[in-house]
Amino acid sequence: MEKAALYHRPESEYAYLYDKDTMHIRLRTKRDDVLRVQLISGDPYLIHETNWYNSSEEMKVIAQTEEYDYWFIEKTADFKRLQYAFELSDGKEKVFYGDRGIFELNEQTRMKAENYFRLPYFHDIDRVKTPEWVKETVWYQIFPERFANGDPSNDPDGVLSWGSKLPGRDDFFGGDLQGVIDNLDHLVDLGINGIYFCPIFKASSNHKYDTIDYFDIDPNFGTKELFRELVEKAHEKGIKVMLDAVFNHTGYYSKEWLDVVENGEKSQYKDWFHINRYPVKFGENGNFEGATTIAYDTFAFTPRMPKLNTANPDVRKYLLDIATYWIREFDIDAWRLDVANEVDHHFWKSFYAETTALKEDFYILGEIWHSSQSWLNGDEFHAVMNYAYTETIINYFIKKDISSTKLASGLFDQLMLYREQTNQVMFNCLDSHDTTRLLTLCEGDKELAKMTLAFTFLQQGSPCIYYGTEYAMEGENDPDCRRCMIWDEKDQDLDFYEFVKKLIALRHSEQPLLSYGVLDFTVLDNQKNIVGFSRRYDEQTLQAVFNNGTEECSIEKIDEVLLSQKTVVEGDRMIIKPKGFIVYKKCYR
Repeated sequence: MEKAALYHRPESEYAYLYDKDTMHIRLRTKRDDVLRVQLISGDPYLIHETNWYNSSEEMKVIAQTEEYDYWFIEKTADFKRLQYAFELSDGKEKVFYGDRGIFELNEQTRMKAENYFRLPYFHDIDRVKTPEWVKETVWYQIFPERFANGDPSNDPDGVLSWGSKLPGRDDFFGGDLQGVIDNLDHLVDLGINGIYFCPIFKASSNHKYDTIDYFDIDPNFGTKELFRELVEKAHEKGIKVMLDAVFNHTGYYSKEWLDVVENGEKSQYKDWFHINRYPVKFGENGNFEGATTIAYDTFAFTPRMPKLNTANPDVRKYLLDIATYWIREFDIDAWRLDVANEVDHHFWKSFYAETTALKEDFYILGEIWHSSQSWLNGDEFHAVMNYAYTETIINYFIKKDISSTKLASGLFDQLMLYREQTNQVMFNCLDSHDTTRLLTLCEGDKELAKMTLAFTFLQQGSPCIYYGTEYAMEGENDPDCRRCMIWDEKDQDLDFYEFVKKLIALRHSEQPLLSYGVLDFTVLDNQKNIVGFSRRYDEQTLQAVFNNGTEECSIEKIDEVLLSQKTVVEGDRMIIKPKGFIVYKKCYR
């Protein structure tokens, strides 16, 4: 037995309260190394009264990566506390693994109370809680300047005709909030029940990530009254609203930063930022990539985005006032937090406390592109933009950089980083305002794009459609991915729209299975690039097979298919052609 591979950590993603009465316990072992794992558990105060150490329960493998097996068991406790350890066997030896380490399995080892891990008490207040509604949500990301121009009277100077050219970094086309209101029924028809807005606050750029005034709507987008109308109408149609909070940095033209530019060390706002030397005048202080010294810290090397000092009490109060203001006054449902990993944890803990105090089921989403356990312990974020997860999907289906087994391994690696309730509300997007559009990644191959979308929508988490994907819009990386939305029907791909609409309907109809169902890969064929998986929950199983190869494959004929592509029936078999897939369900009642 490879004992060095054994791993468990109490009060983490390896041992946590799933609901107020139920504990989830995981154990990691080397892949295909351990034949059997049993949990020894009981009340810490009754170990010698009831001798519970003499009994055990079977654990099951719930995830397998290229290196590890992950074992799982669900536990309740009569007195809301639990002491536990693991009994492992590889067919040759048996060991005991607990809080004090790894020991030979014998009576003396089992009966020592100090050898066991503990969850001392099931404190519901400490449990990681996530908003239930997010599991049921299909998001639609809107870049407001490019979605729809509903009110030409608020267009900026130099506005271009809608869609008259591919977007440059400084182009304006006049998109606004009225344009969103005018097209809410489009989102309803599509099946969308959550809007994620890129920033809508006053800023000088078209993207609005260089905020000037966090308490005001950008005048080229509309007014506060118009935004209130938008939220109310969205809510009437069952659509939640998520705004983008840019709290890592502010814009160069914010009054606070301009005061520093003008007054230098005498500015009342000098401690609001990370200033290394004076003066801080734009373009004169080495704020560019590769500079050996910089006058002030920024987002990346962007001098128009000076970094805020969120450890400063005045900055903290200012930003927390902003966060709560838009909840109190406009009833928004969620914040997406830009560059969230570059802001201190102390600030995010205060942010979580103040926003969820106003709205218990408020959703907090962090923009983090890497492993995020530190932010997902129940007192900062509910989820992150799950790029690490969806990048694995892109690498398999589109880039074809990895094998079928590597796909499964990569997805399980990510799922095992987080608690189950966190995985259920992760934000799954294949493209966004920061990336190349899906169809362009697929080099215009719409069948490949549909297959990749379908696979993503069948994963745990809350999927997101980037505006225009429903009409197969294309676009290279920023700024090209921010093209004007296609509203002229002759330019729309209505077949792609109908596919996306069916996919969203499937997501809604099978949401419990997709949110709660245990993932099991049933086919991983590296030679033919076939992937099959199932999700089982509440006596139902959803199954899917995807053909990412160059040859046909087949399965037994299915009578009730939920969704398919490039699949035909031949006798008692269903033939799945390259870039084809089939999704179906079995019931056991």
